[in-house]
Amino acid sequence: MVDASKDVDGSFPGEKKITVVFVLGGPGSGKGTQCANIVKHFGFTHLSAGDLLRAEIKSGSENGTMIQNMIKEGKIVPSEVTIKLLQKAMLESGNDKFLIDGFPRNEENRAAFENVTKIEPEFVLFFVCPEEEMERRLLNRNQGRDDDNTETIRKRFKVFVESSLPVVEHYDSKGKVRKIDAAKPVDEVFEAVKAIFSPFNVEAV
Repeated sequence: MVDASKDVDGSFPGEKKITVVFVLGGPGSGKGTQCANIVKHFGFTHLSAGDLLRAEIKSGSENGTMIQNMIKEGKIVPSEVTIKLLQKAMLESGNDKFLIDGFPRNEENRAAFENVTKIEPEFVLFFVCPEEEMERRLLNRNQGRDDDNTETIRKRFKVFVESSLPVVEHYDSKGKVRKIDAAKPVDEVFEAVKAIFSPFNVEAV
């Protein structure tokens, strides 16, 4: 097991440049589908902050129990906890190119990530999609997720806008945001994504 609490400077082998792309977009903007495409075509490792937290809870570890209790109480999991899980997953993957999905959720997450890992993202891939379209997709998705009802969906949109947009604005001021019109059909969205990722091309697509 990799000790995730170890300082990352001492953990990543050599002077390997780590490429991180933050993937942000509202619930239902199609991030998951596009991340899967990017992994397949461009050799990135896809890390979802939410999935890592869920996996940690499932593992029954002390850390997982703490996370579960916080979520139950409606508290936000501390940035450091999520970042350590992300770091551990990055180290264990052996890759040097990562899509980090659904993180940073807010400015505090963002500052903590750069502070702890000393990594600034290459850019932010921001899926822009009208709320009506995202709502329609989530209601159609009906994957048995009990949080996919109109009222909850609207709350999630509100939280996303209030907390994540400052992150997008921060990176936008540095010229690091790549916006994607996510309301288009999946194939068209991926064409736009491909154009952005072409510098990382690992296969002739």
